[in-house]
Amino acid sequence: MATSIVSQEELNVQFNYCLKVKALIEKRLGRTPLAFTHTYGCQGNVAEGERIDGMLRQMGYDFCDDASKADFILFNTCAVREHAEERVFGNIGMLKKFKETNPDLIICVCGCMVQQEHIKKRLKSSFPYVDIVFGTHAIHTFPQHVYECLTKEDRVFAVPESDGVVFEGVPSKHTNDLKAFLPISYGCNNFCTYCVVPLVKGRERSRRYEDIIKDAKRLVSEGFKEIMLIGQNVNSYGNDFGETNLFAKLLKEIDEIPGDFIIRFMTSHPKDCSKELIDVMAASSKVEHHIHLPFQSGNDKVLKEMNRHYDRAHYIEVAKYAREKIPDIAITSDVIVGFPGETYEEFLDTVSLIREVEFSSLYVFMYSPRVGTKAADMPDQIPAEEKSKRFNELSDAQAKVAEGRNLNMKGKTYRALVEGRNKAGRLNGRTSQNIMIEFDGSDELIGTFQNIKVTEPLTWILKGELQ
Repeated sequence: MATSIVSQEELNVQFNYCLKVKALIEKRLGRTPLAFTHTYGCQGNVAEGERIDGMLRQMGYDFCDDASKADFILFNTCAVREHAEERVFGNIGMLKKFKETNPDLIICVCGCMVQQEHIKKRLKSSFPYVDIVFGTHAIHTFPQHVYECLTKEDRVFAVPESDGVVFEGVPSKHTNDLKAFLPISYGCNNFCTYCVVPLVKGRERSRRYEDIIKDAKRLVSEGFKEIMLIGQNVNSYGNDFGETNLFAKLLKEIDEIPGDFIIRFMTSHPKDCSKELIDVMAASSKVEHHIHLPFQSGNDKVLKEMNRHYDRAHYIEVAKYAREKIPDIAITSDVIVGFPGETYEEFLDTVSLIREVEFSSLYVFMYSPRVGTKAADMPDQIPAEEKSKRFNELSDAQAKVAEGRNLNMKGKTYRALVEGRNKAGRLNGRTSQNIMIEFDGSDELIGTFQNIKVTEPLTWILKGELQ
């Protein structure tokens, strides 16, 4: 399947809409309009939110942190968990009072949630004060939707069905001065039975290799100290080009860009995590010693029901090779408890796997049925009470593993990018293993790389001192 790339001519039309919106709002308000935007969910959503903010800035908007003072409110949504969706609906409900006091306020809801038909219908029928709704395949036409809302005085719903597109050249408003997200692909071809991502993000689409390298060099020249390559499955980057192991080549070339910066990436799929990738990580000077490798379950039967295309033995083999080549590597993961039909004995295979692999941290989720996925219609759905019990048991087991791994870091020195101050007023940063470390120091250190010696390892963070 050929990737559909939005042409420069199509983008120029949208840039022209930006100018039209800017002129309209200046005439109506006589001042700089304010936008409040909030993104839910993964790093991919954050990167898309940054491009949405970039387009809003081209439309003449400035930004504020108080929704009550905004002229434009936008929620960029996530569809991965039911709880997240309900939280979004609750927050949308709270916007009604702002619309009543400011009828000219524009309210927009976009992203993964609205790409689902049942969500789009609910927004249309239950939230009449939402002015613009657009899906994941209409991000690049966002300026046009704003213009239509302003001129036609009617609600705008733009949720096209598509395998997805790739568009370049849209500026981003970065949310962080030190760290930048660099998307390398969009969508997913894996169709795990519990996951709605391919249904809302579309099929896997890799960006052009040369465009990624160009962006990486630009981000380095702009002074970003951490570049995170992101995709639903970075390991399969280039598969749609007919290439294999192209991600390893990409990582190596970015690593060779001159400059003082570090590289992270997320997320990796175990079935595509090659030895070539691990070898590049081991030989690199800038790629951090951390890999996020979701295993989801430690039981082969459950993995097959999840459509994950690997088994327990393969996952352990990948983890073992990574530890052989990069002894201090941190492996983190996602895991689902309470998948339909999972017995308690099968769940215990997951507990034993985390002890065998010794993860630095885990994101543990209770299975949440998603409309349109195969797992939602599977028999033997696990009761909420049992899922909660397994969640707690697994979390407790992982806490002991993390505590033990962190304890081994005591007395060792790690290089970390100083990101800022925490609530306690101490400086903090992350080690190469992506573990937060806090220490005392002056503000002048923020934005620099420093060597920190671990003095007190805790379960989830480290305490240290400057060297």
